[in-house]
Amino acid sequence: MNPTADIETVLGTAASSTRRRLRIAVLLGILLAAAGGFAWYLLSASNQKAVLQYKTEVVQRGDLIIKVTATGDLQPINQVEVGTEVSGTIRSVEVDNNDRIQAGQVLARLDTERLEAQVRQSRAALEMARARLLEAQASVLETRNEARRIRELRKKNLVSDTDVDAVEARLKRAQAAEASARAQIEEASAQLSVNETNLSKAVIRSPIDGLVLERAVEPGQTVAASLQTPVLFRLAENLTQMELHVAVDEADVGNVAEGQAATFAVDAYPGRSFPAHITKVRYAPQTVEGVVSYETLLVVDNSDLALRPGMTATAEITVQSLTEVLLIPNAALRFTPPTAEVEQRRGGGLVGALLPRRPSSAADKRRREDDDSARQKYVWTLRAGEPVRVGISVGASDGRMSEVRAGELQAGTVLIVDTVAKSR
Repeated sequence: MNPTADIETVLGTAASSTRRRLRIAVLLGILLAAAGGFAWYLLSASNQKAVLQYKTEVVQRGDLIIKVTATGDLQPINQVEVGTEVSGTIRSVEVDNNDRIQAGQVLARLDTERLEAQVRQSRAALEMARARLLEAQASVLETRNEARRIRELRKKNLVSDTDVDAVEARLKRAQAAEASARAQIEEASAQLSVNETNLSKAVIRSPIDGLVLERAVEPGQTVAASLQTPVLFRLAENLTQMELHVAVDEADVGNVAEGQAATFAVDAYPGRSFPAHITKVRYAPQTVEGVVSYETLLVVDNSDLALRPGMTATAEITVQSLTEVLLIPNAALRFTPPTAEVEQRRGGGLVGALLPRRPSSAADKRRREDDDSARQKYVWTLRAGEPVRVGISVGASDGRMSEVRAGELQAGTVLIVDTVAKSR
């Protein structure tokens, strides 16, 4: 017998026995942990079911008003920018900010020395043109008489055909000179009209009855109208009626229409609400930092002149009004009993809780949201102290309450909206 071989055999048998015992111990530990977890799961579920308390609200009938919120600013209905079409120096300014004005009232005057000189020059040019016309008319008359005499002499063979042709040519030249003189009169008259118009424009008048919102000119200031008309005054026709321009989000514009009523508030008058109604929803989109909105115009009564142009306002537009409908709180739609949540997450038991789950992708999340919107909604009511799920179909919502269109609910039904406490 080989002593070395015997020792190796004994050592190998001992190592194998140790490994078997280790495997058995690990397996027993796993089984004990699983049994303990399962016992804890059953105990916690039963305890939770026994001590859970709920916050409830009652289904009721009432009115539901759906509103769309939008922000914007107040503007006059008719706002006019008054400028000057002629260049020059402002000689005087006749009005100031906030002054009430009438159509035709003088707002400012320009220095007219240069314009008056241009008018005098044009008048002189017109007189010269008229004088040239008289001269041309006299020449035509003289040449016509001469041509008549030459024709008479030609009949008596006292002059040649060449003499007749020459006088006829002189007559035509005289007539052309007369026509040219008449055209020069028209030209001089038109230039005089232009210069007189420019002179009249040196007196700047209001085109409307209203109020001076802004005066942007001072006496002695030089204005140049060669490239574009400079704005000197900004006028508002009537501030007792104003417009509120708001930006309605593209998600809400489908519910907004002309004639809908609205209310709005401004920071200048906290707690006060002003009425308005929509007159126009414009089709042209406005895109700011990727957000698309549509400008909507509302008419505002401002008889007390409390509102001012440029004020920022937040409007609430009433897009739908329902009366005497079955209403439930939106919190009831969001509520799910904790036990049901655990079951949904664990897949129906301890095994589902222990097994790993595939992470949800964004596409899965969107798909679930679409499915939720397509399927009926569920709420939970209390029956014999136990939460019971009830399927319903919901309609319009104002963000706090929702209309119930179909389902096994009636006014007075108690719905669970939240879990309030646990006691042990």
